[in-house]
Amino acid sequence: MRIPRRQVSLCLSLFSLDFAYPFSSSNFLGNPNCFIRKPKGIHTLGLNWLRSIDAMGENLGTVMMDKRTHSFDVNHVEDDPRIWSSSVECKIDIGKQIFCNRSLNMKNIVAVGFDMDYTLAQYKAETFESLAYAGTIRKLVYDLGYSEELLSWSFDWKYMVRGLVLDKKRGNILKMDRHKYVKVAYHGFKELSKDDKVETYGNTLVRDSFDEPDYALVDTLFSLAEAYLFAQLVDFKDNNPDKVPEDIDYARIYKDVRAAVDLCHRDGTLKQMVAKDPERYINVDTSILPMLKMLRDSGRSTFLVTNSLWDYTNVVMNFLCNSSVPDGDQKLNFDWLQYFDVVITGSAKPGFFHDDNRANLFEVDAKSGMLLNTDNGSPMPQVGGASLALSPTKLAKSCRVFQGGNVRHLHKLLSIESSSQVLYVGDHIYGDILRSKKALGWRTMLVVPELEREVELLWELRKTRKELQELRNERNVIEDKIHHLKWSLKFEDVEADEKDRLSGELHQLEGERERVRLSHQDALRECHRQFHGVWGQLMKTGYQNSRFAHQVERFACLYSSQVTNLSLYSPDKYYRPSEDFMPHEFGIICL
Repeated sequence: MRIPRRQVSLCLSLFSLDFAYPFSSSNFLGNPNCFIRKPKGIHTLGLNWLRSIDAMGENLGTVMMDKRTHSFDVNHVEDDPRIWSSSVECKIDIGKQIFCNRSLNMKNIVAVGFDMDYTLAQYKAETFESLAYAGTIRKLVYDLGYSEELLSWSFDWKYMVRGLVLDKKRGNILKMDRHKYVKVAYHGFKELSKDDKVETYGNTLVRDSFDEPDYALVDTLFSLAEAYLFAQLVDFKDNNPDKVPEDIDYARIYKDVRAAVDLCHRDGTLKQMVAKDPERYINVDTSILPMLKMLRDSGRSTFLVTNSLWDYTNVVMNFLCNSSVPDGDQKLNFDWLQYFDVVITGSAKPGFFHDDNRANLFEVDAKSGMLLNTDNGSPMPQVGGASLALSPTKLAKSCRVFQGGNVRHLHKLLSIESSSQVLYVGDHIYGDILRSKKALGWRTMLVVPELEREVELLWELRKTRKELQELRNERNVIEDKIHHLKWSLKFEDVEADEKDRLSGELHQLEGERERVRLSHQDALRECHRQFHGVWGQLMKTGYQNSRFAHQVERFACLYSSQVTNLSLYSPDKYYRPSEDFMPHEFGIICL
C-alpha cells in the first residue's frame, strides 16, 4: 500500500451527508450551490437537521439544510473540477449524492476498482445507442435475411428504460414491482389492458420466476436499443404476417436480435466508429483524473476490470483522461496507466468473478497489444529465443496490463487479503454488482445515470406526491364508511325510513369513492409520466419499489448517478444508511 504523498486535513462538518436543496428549479437542474470554506473553524451557522419522509412513505435519509448565503455565482464555471480535497467547498447537489444501502467504512477499503463502459465512460445514448441500433438492423437484413424494409426504421433512444423484462414467447415488454407482479405491460408498442395482464400473468397456479430462458432482463444501458428493436419486430410480425416466415415466432425474433448485436460487437464495427470520433459518442467528465488522484493519494490501490479488449480500452481511457487535462494531447499514449495499479481487459465478466474459472491470464504488451503468457500473473520466459523481443514494454508506470484470468489472479496482483477490502464500481446489476457481491463479498457501488434526473424530479414533485397521499387517505376513509353502511343494512334491524336514508347515503358515498378513485388514478399516472411517458418512475411501480430498485437495494452497498461523485466525498468517509422503517412504524415514530 502506498504512503500518501501529503497529509489530508479533515473538517468535522464533512463527515455528514452535506448538501443543500436549491430553492428554485433553475438552480436545481445542474447548478451546484458552492460555498467558500472558511480558513479556520467549523461552519455552524443556520443548520437545520431534518428526517425527510416523502409523501409515499419513502425514507429520503437525513439531510442538512444550510441557510448560508455566501456563494459563488452559479453560472460561473471553473477550469478545475471541484473535489472534496480542494480548498473550495462544493455543496453536493442531491443529484450528485451517493446513497447508501449498507454501511461502508472507506477506511477498511484498500483497493477501489472500476468498470469502464458506462461507468468511467458514459456513452451518449442519442449517438452511441443509435449507432448500435443501426448496426444491428444491417446485420438482421444482410446476414440473417430480414426484410430490407427494416433499413428505413428509426430509433427512439428515450423510449426504453432499465429494469424492464422481455417476455420472449409472447412478445411482451413488462415492468414489475419488487414482488414480481406485472404492473405495466406492452405487446410490442400496444399497451395491455388490466384484464389482459391478469389473464396472462396473474391467473396461474405457480408464480412465474420471470427469468431466463423464457424472459430477458433489460438490466444494462447496452440493452435499450435491442429491446426497442424487439418491440418494433413484434409489431412488424403482427401487422405484416406475409413478410415474416411462419416458423419465426417471437422467441426466434429475440434470438436473432441478440445474434445481430453479437455480430456487431464481434466484427468491431461499433468500436471502430467510436475510436474514430470518441467525443461524438462519449461524455467528457473532467472529474475522473482528480478522483483517481485523490484515491491514490489516500493510499489506496486502483484497478480497472473491463470486458473490452486492450486496443479499445486504450482509446477510451486516453479520451477520458486527456479530456480531463487542459489542452491535453489527444494522441494515443499510456499516461493514463499511472492512475491504476492493475488493468485487466477482456475479463469476460461475470465469469471473471468465480475463482474456479480456469481462464488463463495473459500480460498485454501495451505498445504492440501482443499477449504474453504468465504464471498466474508472474512473468514467464518465452519459448525459444524470443524472450527479450517479446517482453512487456517497460513503461514509466507501475501499472501492469493483462487480459483474461479470474478474480483470484487480481487478488494476488493487488495483495488483497480479504474480499471485503475491495470496493468495485460498475453499471451492470448482473455483470458487475450481483456476482461480485454474492460470489466474493466485495463492497459494491452501482452507477445509475438516470438517478440524477429522477431525484431532481422527486424534489420538484414533492407537493404532488403529498396530494397523492391525501387522495389515497381520502379513499380509505370513504371505503371504511361504505363498509359500515353495508354492514348496517345487512345485519342491523333498521326501520324502512332509516334504511332508505342509509341506502341513499351509501349510493352517494359510492359515487364519491369512484370520483376520488379516478382522480387518484389519473394523478398517479400523470405523476409517473413526469418521469417517463411510458414506463414511469425508474425506482417505483405505483407505490411499490420497482424490480430494478429492489435489485439495487439488495446488491449495491452504494449507488449514485456518476462514478465521479466519489470525488465529492472524503476517501475515508463512513457511509451510513438511513434507518429502515416498516409500515407499522410510520404512525408511531414522529418523523
